[in-house]
Amino acid sequence: MQILVTGSAGFIGYHLSRTLLEKGIQVYGIDSLNDYYDVNLKLARLKECGIEAKEYGQEYCSTSYITYRFQQMDLCDKNALVQLFADNHFDCVINLAAQAGVRYSLTNPEAYIESNIVGFLNTLEQCRHQNCHRLIYASSSSVYGNTQEVPFKEATPVDHPVSLYAATKKSNELMAYTYSWLYKIQTVGLRFFTVYGPWGRPDMAPILFANAISEDRPIKVFNNGNLSRDFTYIDDIIDGIVNIIFHPDSTREDTPGVPAVVYNIGHGSPVSLMDFISLLEQNLGKEAIKEFTGMQPGDVYQTWADTSKLAADFGYTPSTSLAEGIKKFTDWFKHYKQ
Repeated sequence: MQILVTGSAGFIGYHLSRTLLEKGIQVYGIDSLNDYYDVNLKLARLKECGIEAKEYGQEYCSTSYITYRFQQMDLCDKNALVQLFADNHFDCVINLAAQAGVRYSLTNPEAYIESNIVGFLNTLEQCRHQNCHRLIYASSSSVYGNTQEVPFKEATPVDHPVSLYAATKKSNELMAYTYSWLYKIQTVGLRFFTVYGPWGRPDMAPILFANAISEDRPIKVFNNGNLSRDFTYIDDIIDGIVNIIFHPDSTREDTPGVPAVVYNIGHGSPVSLMDFISLLEQNLGKEAIKEFTGMQPGDVYQTWADTSKLAADFGYTPSTSLAEGIKKFTDWFKHYKQ
């Protein structure tokens, strides 16, 4: 089996690639290595997998895993993507490449259309034309917007996004369904809920707050702390994805006869922002300087995943408590900052 992982130098992409490689799976990773956040972190993740990428479009073989190849590539580079699919036969594509971040979408909307819409279309087109019949892709809990009914269920209408990022993720689900209907590509959309852990994104609260606390800088506490998130540890996310990869016949069809499905993948237990900050403080041994402020445009008040659908099909059972996960995260953070 050969798997294409897009966004393989990203947070989830790195962890997934490494887990698959440890199982001896052939992995081809691509990533644009853009500068949305510190490129050095992305390069460090690649280095952990034996890759030292230096030039765009050059293929690199891992010095740590004989089954790993990597190429810096942008999904919007249609010609490069066409050539990649022509040169390789992929049994499955895991699309984790995207322009992430709700707040960044307020000031850089074009980046989201290019990466999340055009790039995703290019990926779908290559799956179609190169006979790759399975695509697993990242959606997001942000599609639920400010839905009041909790926990969030996949059947809940998600027609009122509160950020362009969320709108592009909903668009991905519609595009994937269309390609499943027209071309019988099995598409699996995963609505990720607040993923955290070692090697995480520096624009997300865990690293943002940990950096500020360790450097005695204030942290912005939006909506005066009256927010809750369904924090999900990275290992639980990866276990869920791997189970989906290796058990294609367990994947249901949301509409009979159309091989498309969307799953929530989260912890299923929301935690208040203030409790999250308290755990960070305990594990870092320092109290945060808190700057309470109003609600951030495009943000949501709560997230809470109903994961019963994923549990029924794949036995998904997240097992990492927030206390355990934060300890693992801060242990890594302290080492990485040295």
